[in-house]
Amino acid sequence: MLRGRIRTLLRVSSVAGQVFVLQVLLTLVLVSMAVVALALEARSHATGEARQRSLAVATTFAGSPGIARAMAGDHPTSLLQPRAEEVRKRTGVDSVVVFDRHGMRLTHPETALIGKRIIGPESVVRQELAGKTIAQTFRASQGPSVISAVPVTTADGTLAGGVSVGVRIESVNNAVDRQLPLLLGAGGGALTLATAGTALASRRLRRQTHGLGPAEMTRMYAHHDAVLHSVREGVLIMDADGRLMLVNDEARRLLQLTSDTDGRQATDLGLEPRLARLLAAGQPVTDEVHAAGSRLLAVNLRPTDRAGGPAGSVATLRDTTELRTLSGRAEAASERLRLLYEAGVRIGSTLELTATAEELVEVAVPRFADIATVELLEPVLRGEEPAASHGVLHRTAVGGVRPEHPLFRSGEKAVHPPSSPQRRALESGQAVLGADLSDTAEWPAGYEAEAGRLLDQGIHSLITVPLRFRDVPLGVATFCRTRPSGPFDDEDLVIAGELAARTAVCVDNARRYTREHTMVTTLQRNLLPGALPDQDAVEVASHYLPARAGVGGDWFDVLPLPGARVALVVGDVAGQGLHAAATMGRLRTAVQNFSALDLPPDEVLALLDELVARLDLERETDPDSVRITGATCLYAIYDPVSARCSVARAGHPGPVLACPDGTVLAPDVPASPPLGLGGEPFEAADLPVPEGTRLVLYTNGLLASHDRDQDTGLDLLCRTLAAAPDLGPGETSQELFTTVLPARPTDDAALLVARTHVLGPENVAEWEVPSDPAAVAPLRAACAQRIRDWELGDTVDTAELVISELVTNALRYGAPPVRIRLLRGRSLICEVSDGSNTSPHLRRAGLTDEGGRGLFLVSQLAWRWGTRYTAHGKVIWAEQTPPGPGG
Repeated sequence: MLRGRIRTLLRVSSVAGQVFVLQVLLTLVLVSMAVVALALEARSHATGEARQRSLAVATTFAGSPGIARAMAGDHPTSLLQPRAEEVRKRTGVDSVVVFDRHGMRLTHPETALIGKRIIGPESVVRQELAGKTIAQTFRASQGPSVISAVPVTTADGTLAGGVSVGVRIESVNNAVDRQLPLLLGAGGGALTLATAGTALASRRLRRQTHGLGPAEMTRMYAHHDAVLHSVREGVLIMDADGRLMLVNDEARRLLQLTSDTDGRQATDLGLEPRLARLLAAGQPVTDEVHAAGSRLLAVNLRPTDRAGGPAGSVATLRDTTELRTLSGRAEAASERLRLLYEAGVRIGSTLELTATAEELVEVAVPRFADIATVELLEPVLRGEEPAASHGVLHRTAVGGVRPEHPLFRSGEKAVHPPSSPQRRALESGQAVLGADLSDTAEWPAGYEAEAGRLLDQGIHSLITVPLRFRDVPLGVATFCRTRPSGPFDDEDLVIAGELAARTAVCVDNARRYTREHTMVTTLQRNLLPGALPDQDAVEVASHYLPARAGVGGDWFDVLPLPGARVALVVGDVAGQGLHAAATMGRLRTAVQNFSALDLPPDEVLALLDELVARLDLERETDPDSVRITGATCLYAIYDPVSARCSVARAGHPGPVLACPDGTVLAPDVPASPPLGLGGEPFEAADLPVPEGTRLVLYTNGLLASHDRDQDTGLDLLCRTLAAAPDLGPGETSQELFTTVLPARPTDDAALLVARTHVLGPENVAEWEVPSDPAAVAPLRAACAQRIRDWELGDTVDTAELVISELVTNALRYGAPPVRIRLLRGRSLICEVSDGSNTSPHLRRAGLTDEGGRGLFLVSQLAWRWGTRYTAHGKVIWAEQTPPGPGG
């Protein structure tokens, strides 16, 4: 109906134009004979020139470098439109239109026509789309024009589209007009008279066409028809009574309308009732979704009388079905990319095998799979490299199921038949996709029972991918989906492979770390004390915990000393790994050797400091060696007779004393630099230690971490000790590691807890020894009687001989005062002190020697003996173990 009205206006405009032409011809009859020949010749020459110009421009532009590549790009218009407009302006043609092989415009002087199909005579359009070169004159969308079209081909000769260049006849005629100014001037007067006669009719006609002439009306109709046929939205125009005035091709396709819909009511078109009522009502709506058969249409409805137009409404229809499908695919692809990104960030954050497997499970469930399992070969869990792919699998991590799930229990051996996806993936190195487990025809022989169990648990689709790195099998990862989740497809197979590849690298790194960590931990354990020695001075318990990042150089030791004393040692070597553990072993051995000299703590640390400095000097020639300088140590000697403790430290935290009355002290022990720095003397502190006091020695790893300083940890340690005053050393050690140790320790930690004992006066006997040798016999008798009183009669004879020899040597070779002391504990200890620093030496006496046999007899009769120096002389001691089960 609307098209009929447009055609009527065109016919009326055409008739008015014909009347005007007749009057002009009558006016120009006198001059027509003079100008016909010249006009025909000029027009023919100009038309030919225009044909050559348009063909040359089209040929040149089509052959320009990059035209075919730009037409095949993602945004051809943005690349070609500026170039086409520049060529059009510089060459004087009226249009340069680039179109693809489907006839869709990629450039046009009027940008509104870009993306629309080229129009023209069917034969001409067919030749242009066939890739032929043409140059013809016909009425185009810009008026009567000379049109030349040249094909554009790719490098392999494939047709990519074409370039059409147009020159309007109107532009050509301007040249003719410039040649005939006199003739046209002569006919101007007559033309003016003819024009006046048709002015009223023309004005009335222009009011009806809104000021548009025939050419404009023709062009408007062409544009209107092109838009209606090319637009991807359905358009329906209805009058005030709800009758359809216009329906474009897209609306007919979307609504499945026939060609006889013009003039019919919207409710008579067989549409969905809700959509039909909406179109008939004419009320404005925006993007309201309605069903039309199997499609979902977004409907927009607006009245047409807003700007003074005729009453009615226009509706646009947009198909959202395909858009939603594409949107869903894009969202799925985006989700997969996010999944892979998160996997790259989260998987491998630690160097622990189980944690790495659990990270894969956490990433995959539930975003990729409903159930996920990671099963590693047994050698991998030990840090070894598997030699074959047919070993025992251990289920290391499980996600998406309850711990009591019958099929997937973490920590157990995973037994699969040879035909299972897990075994096939592990042995072939290729992923296995079980898209539909309910299809029994796809089950390999021997897999029926396991597939049935999976279906019973609701699992209908799975993917199994091998974990391999450098062609070494490490294990398998299995992803399962349960109803109502959709089955896995080939795209999911690619995602599973990416997840497995990233995980395999991290698992191999964790395996290597596990091997090295196990090796260093074994070395560390072997270098630390296996069992603490029995002694009378303290009841002791120890605890050592390697750091998660690696074994360090923390160590401790308990060293029995003469006179029922004990040395308690704690140290820390900077760094981690094999070097720290080996260095720790060397320092511990050195401390044991220095303690055999029975020196004060400050002198032991001085000797250890010299040793560290000397060892570092040996490493100066090796640029790859690691220095020992910076190691710390605390050395304490506790004497159960005096109930005092002498402590010295080199760069190490001081001890903590938890007294029996609940008081907790951190005594001030003089600080000294770490070992190997030298330059400053070491100082010792002498501390009174009541019986039953818990002496706590520790390393920094027990107190400090990234989120807590040492002072905060020390305060927590003191409060923990004060809150549990009755705990023994073992319970205290466990409580401190439970309460004080940081949640995520960054260093290894060593702890030594010793509860002190005291040798009471009833277990100690002392005598002054006169300088008279005759006093030795009564003194020996007194000592023997005390030994009998201690119920150690079986050792009296031996003890008398040892005492006699030691006292005689002191009187003969020593200096006064001479004293003798007997100590009863696990063993019988005899100490003889004098004021001389001369050290006795054990030697084998000759047959004719009168002396030299005393110390030899002592060494043969005593369990052990030795000499220690004091501030006022020396002490020669001998220890006897009582006979019996404890001796």
